Amino acid sequence: MTRPTLFLTVGLPCTGKTTAARRIEIERKALRLTKDEWVKALYGHENPPSAQDVIEGRLIEIGLRALELGNNVVIDFGLWSRDERSALRKAAADLGALVEMHYFALTPAEQRRRLDRRQAEAPHTTWPMSDEELAEWAATIDIPTPGELDGSEPVDEPPAGFATWNEWRARRWPPAVS
Repeated sequence: MTRPTLFLTVGLPCTGKTTAARRIEIERKALRLTKDEWVKALYGHENPPSAQDVIEGRLIEIGLRALELGNNVVIDFGLWSRDERSALRKAAADLGALVEMHYFALTPAEQRRRLDRRQAEAPHTTWPMSDEELAEWAATIDIPTPGELDGSEPVDEPPAGFATWNEWRARRWPPAVS
């Protein structure tokens, strides 16, 4: 029996994460969990920050259960922080699953071009994003290291104040909107 794989798509908006996730879904028979699709289905034109973390957390729990059952899973929602990726790498390892991380990067001009095209062709799939927001987000992403991407780098210890990555995950991705 082959071990299931958790595929992580890492990158800023409009860099190709969902396109890749859809390909992985088909080629690797993976359950694709795309946050934006869920937010759009539940909130329409709104994109409430209070719901983002909860939806991500629910999708992660579904994904971890699917891994536990032996299914491949692709998490499709940016994962900008190294801590997020470390927590998911550790959770997958605890379940005996493999992890493949895919990082997507584009120039700001290409990212803007893709966003404008998506807004024109499929506005129901995205939200307006300003150049200022895109620049702010680009400044906050923790770009994965080569060792993180190829899995040769060990998972970090949980941040100070957290005994385990499971404890950190519960704080980062709360179970309900407060």
